[in-house]
Amino acid sequence: MIASLARTALVALGMTGAAMAEPTYTFLTFDDLDGWADDDHAAALDVFTQTCGDIARPDWAQLCAVAKDGPAARDYFETFFQPVLIEDGEPMLFTGYYEPEIAGSLTPDDTYRFPIYRLPGDGTEGTYSRREIEESLPYAGRDLEIAWLADPVDLFFLQVQGSGRIRLPDRRVIRVGYAGKNGRNYTSVGRALVARGVYTLDQVSSPVIRQWVQDNPEEGQSLLWLNDSYVFFRTIDEVPAEKGPLGAMNRSITPMRSIAVDPAITLLGAPVWIEKEGVEPLRRLMIAQDTGSAIKGAQRADVYYGTGDAAGAAAGAVKDPGRMVVLMPISYALAKVTDPLDY
Repeated sequence: MIASLARTALVALGMTGAAMAEPTYTFLTFDDLDGWADDDHAAALDVFTQTCGDIARPDWAQLCAVAKDGPAARDYFETFFQPVLIEDGEPMLFTGYYEPEIAGSLTPDDTYRFPIYRLPGDGTEGTYSRREIEESLPYAGRDLEIAWLADPVDLFFLQVQGSGRIRLPDRRVIRVGYAGKNGRNYTSVGRALVARGVYTLDQVSSPVIRQWVQDNPEEGQSLLWLNDSYVFFRTIDEVPAEKGPLGAMNRSITPMRSIAVDPAITLLGAPVWIEKEGVEPLRRLMIAQDTGSAIKGAQRADVYYGTGDAAGAAAGAVKDPGRMVVLMPISYALAKVTDPLDY
């Protein structure tokens, strides 16, 4: 589950809305979708088929069988799906996330001193806060260390992203992914900086937070410790290097075609049309293949940008309005369900 915690930009700020109203459903047509005719529907269909078979709902089996027969992609979506705008009173918010690549080592030394821990699995993962884990070292010496990093800020943001690649001194790369967390509440360090008057809300972002912590080591450490939530990892080297990290459906996600959504409202595996505004507008058919604890609400999505620094820079800049429209199988859409998980 790559989207394990709040991630990048607004996600790092913890900007989730207040209590949301019950979702409402508005039927649209494909002509209502801005840019629909210009998208690469075949690329979206390819990503869709990678997880379609994992949707354990009656009508989906037939839909997936047809999809794998290689239909004309645009015709397929327009024939079998109904565009539905789901709203809960909160404005749309798009953010971005990525898979970092970080220098690390399989053995600790004077440079690599900050461990990435496996899930303890003995019940103690819910015992300690972030500060207690990093200051009192209750997991040290228990063979739980996957690797060590040189920078505690890298470790913090690896946990924010939920997965990453660790580049070893011998140039080998290992991949780590979300395994679990300590169950403590997530506290936004970005909002803490805003509350202190260090930055305004429109100034703060993941890169800004990272730089401030690095420029202010002692205060920065205390800032990170405000967030009690702590993530444990597992190695996922079975995923080929050319493929994306595993999402919430335990399948590799695809840059610029996979999004994280609120699974209480949008079914994992469903096609979702997005109309993202901002400096770089995006009109694209995405597939809901991931989740995140900060991704809550009908109009909330995290776009997966890929691996590495360039993807991280692009993802960190996303803080945009717009709208998202779920494509529901027609049989479910026509039933006008009130339970978001009934489709």
